[in-house]
Amino acid sequence: MHHTHGEDCRHAEDHRRHAAEALARAERICRERGLRLTPIRRQALEALHADHRPVGAYDLADRISPAGGRRLAPISIYRALDFLVEQGFVHRLSSKNAYIACLHGHGANEVVAFLICEACGGVDEDSSPAMKKAVAAIAENRQFSPSHQMVEIVGRCEHCRSAGS
Repeated sequence: MHHTHGEDCRHAEDHRRHAAEALARAERICRERGLRLTPIRRQALEALHADHRPVGAYDLADRISPAGGRRLAPISIYRALDFLVEQGFVHRLSSKNAYIACLHGHGANEVVAFLICEACGGVDEDSSPAMKKAVAAIAENRQFSPSHQMVEIVGRCEHCRSAGS
């Protein structure tokens, strides 16, 4: 069951606080890398920053398609999302088959944990040197070379626990 948080929701607050900075960072990185943040890519990124919950590709298409006009083709949305994920501007949450804007400029080898609230659907992202060390040790013990290091943790956020949701 999903419910709407008030303005005190930490997930929403983090997204509001960091959205403009993250969008500016994406524009700067694209310029530095000689890449284009096309209108569809930018609209997708803006729409993802406008929500603190993961968004599926079809929902994203509905959000950025012109009102009263034709819905953007799914392939266009997936291409935009692939680009945004490749550049590190967006994360794909496998357990949700959905996407969320990255609020931080993670390095390529950084381990990122996503704390996904099963009550409200909000997502917090975090990382720490200790987590990176633990994941590296696990991979090394198995002689495994990770290409993508994300941990998805499902539970209840502080707001939902205190609200009794």
